[in-house]
Amino acid sequence: MIARNAILVTGATGRVGGQVVSQLRSTGLAVRGLSRDPAGSGLPGDAEVVAGDLSDPESLHAALDGVGSVFLVFPTLHADHAAPAVITKIAEHARHIVYLSASGVADNSDEHAGGIIGSHARMERLIERSGMKWTFLRPGGFAANTLMWADQIRAGNVVRWFHGAAARSLIHEHDIAAVAVRALTQHGHHGARYHLTGPGQLTQVEQVQAIGAAIGRHLRFEEIAPEDARQELLTGMPAALVDSIVDGHSRMVRNPEPVTNTVEYLTGAPARTFQQWALDHAEDFQ
Repeated sequence: MIARNAILVTGATGRVGGQVVSQLRSTGLAVRGLSRDPAGSGLPGDAEVVAGDLSDPESLHAALDGVGSVFLVFPTLHADHAAPAVITKIAEHARHIVYLSASGVADNSDEHAGGIIGSHARMERLIERSGMKWTFLRPGGFAANTLMWADQIRAGNVVRWFHGAAARSLIHEHDIAAVAVRALTQHGHHGARYHLTGPGQLTQVEQVQAIGAAIGRHLRFEEIAPEDARQELLTGMPAALVDSIVDGHSRMVRNPEPVTNTVEYLTGAPARTFQQWALDHAEDFQ
């Protein structure tokens, strides 16, 4: 069994969680990843991975044994029914939690609201009432969300999408993880709500151009109606998620995502640009 103050990383096989595991391992601290399928997790062979499912709180006993801190990536909307029991279970073991929330959650958010933001707001309130020390990370748009275009880019040089003028300050998953690691390992972050963004704004048209530059191809953005996207490109997604994507991009045409310097303030290094993210993930589009 690992040391009593181990750090549990949920979502360890995802982009942000995987980065948190990687960056924590470089500190020499005891790190444990949570996965529904440890054998197929894809984590390094020397990383401890324990089975567990956040939609089933009773499956978390082994993963939480010996844990002092938790990085929580929760399956928003999918497992909301289990959230109260999950937080209760974590609080029985851990003293400290860092929760990956969302930028749309305000400090006085209505926890009864619907959609993704309402789900994050409810989770924040549960954590605040749990008795644990906590830090909330509220990133804006993830740069990795542009992987929704990967199939189109692999098939040709045109990205058909909507609201091309929507401007975002997309953040690299490495930078989210870098802040998470500091919140998990350093003092002074209890009770903080950090709004995290990339270093500048790019429209969706400019994002496509940046991906094209990273892969050495000229890509073109073709504007389509949001309703066409619902029927053609967003099929299979939960309705609440589709609504949040479409409505959110509409708002960002008029009111671009803000830019913060929080990543640089907390880590000492400027946030990575979207252009850098595109270079780091060029293979995903080829």
